[in-house]
Amino acid sequence: MNAPLPPGALNAPASAHLASPGLLEAPRAQRQADVVQALRAVLPAHALLWQQEDVVPYECDGLTAYRTTPLCVVLPETEEQVAAVLRACHRLEVPVVARGAGTGLSGGAMPHERGVTLSLAKFNKILQVDPVSRTATVQCGVRNLAISEAAAPYGLYYAPDPSSQIACTIGGNVAENSGGVHCLKYGLTVHNVLQVRGYTIEGEAVTFGSRALDAAGLDLLSVIVGSEGMLAVTTEVVVKLVPKPQLARCIMASFDDVTRAG
Repeated sequence: MNAPLPPGALNAPASAHLASPGLLEAPRAQRQADVVQALRAVLPAHALLWQQEDVVPYECDGLTAYRTTPLCVVLPETEEQVAAVLRACHRLEVPVVARGAGTGLSGGAMPHERGVTLSLAKFNKILQVDPVSRTATVQCGVRNLAISEAAAPYGLYYAPDPSSQIACTIGGNVAENSGGVHCLKYGLTVHNVLQVRGYTIEGEAVTFGSRALDAAGLDLLSVIVGSEGMLAVTTEVVVKLVPKPQLARCIMASFDDVTRAG
């Protein structure tokens, strides 16, 4: 989820990044020092990485053919810290790349060489499972499969099932509008999310959608899901839960002539 300038736009592909001449011309080491100094003021020491050996694991996502080393990596633990990081980067005109589990194969978490990688791995709490409304409220770093595991005692589960669901996070699913084999029946992430909360590049809190079945106004929820973070960095999501099927069967059919398959 790559975050370009100008203000208000987050996470366009790296080729679309627009930066001021000063940002591009400044020596990388000096730019890194300025950014690290600014982020030290808003983050604890353990939540800021910039040494080469510390940031190498973040140089790509599942698309390993392309690699870029960011200026630094931040691992905020609260929404206040997320907002503070975004405000600091906006002030310095530094691109921000939000990252979940890094399992994507589309390069959505590809760092910017003059930017900051914002890892949301520590936002891993399931805040509420409501069997009555069949919803779950989770932080963006919760694993896809963990939602179904938490809902299982109520006979419910979360339908979208990407092939990496054991590791991928709901925040990344929202950014990429992830699906899976269940999408033929239950739809993609956009069809299974009620509300998304996050922060703009200016560090302002924003909410899309509603816990109700319908929300007044424009359907901006459908815009943010699949936008790869261009509107906001997701921090909290309300998802729909569906009942587990009463019966599941696996059927295999073989044909000695393809024309008979019809």
